[in-house]
Amino acid sequence: MLGVFSGEVVEVPAELVAAGSRTPSPKTRASELINRFLGSFAPAVSIQIGDLGHLAYSHANQSPFAPRLFAAKDEIYCLFKGVLTNLGSLRQQYGLSKSADEVVLVIEAYKALRDRAPYPPSFMLAHLTGNFAFVLFDKATSSILVASDPDGRVPLFWGITADGCLAFADDLDLLKGSCGKSLAPFPKGCYYSNALGGLKSYENPKHKVTAVLEDEEEVEGSAVLAATH
Repeated sequence: MLGVFSGEVVEVPAELVAAGSRTPSPKTRASELINRFLGSFAPAVSIQIGDLGHLAYSHANQSPFAPRLFAAKDEIYCLFKGVLTNLGSLRQQYGLSKSADEVVLVIEAYKALRDRAPYPPSFMLAHLTGNFAFVLFDKATSSILVASDPDGRVPLFWGITADGCLAFADDLDLLKGSCGKSLAPFPKGCYYSNALGGLKSYENPKHKVTAVLEDEEEVEGSAVLAATH
């Protein structure tokens, strides 16, 4: 799955900029990244959200233990990968039918969170149990919400393209071709929101989280970001 967002929507994290400036490497524009995804994972579905963002996904080579799901409702778009083990109880909590899957649940939970502000995302995310990663975009507020499960069992990566877009994907090699070394694993147990203060931990919401570059460790040539509390 792939989510790409314009620099006009999101503020590019300084830590990813620093990662790329340490050891500069070739990058490509966001449009080339999207086209490469569509060519590499056919058949694939692509959703362009004006000039603000682009979402794409494919069921190719999908694991039954980490299916990729997509849904859109009320101008909220969401890509979800993984499985929630407490989906049944969450359906009841949010008044959803038994046919509602994980991605529909995340959209409804986000809507409840947004409409009952000022509750923080940790209020919603702490109730999700299982292995998951998701990328959500709310067109009405130009907001994104990205999260990974506490154990990081569904890999997620983020990086910066040559034209300053922020990209999220579950495939490291895909991002390496377009983000160079301005790339890192998305920290487990954390969320990123452009509207709510950037990168934060939902496991320990009262603790400040700082993404720092690890000097020695690399992930196939890309700098690693570690969330410290």
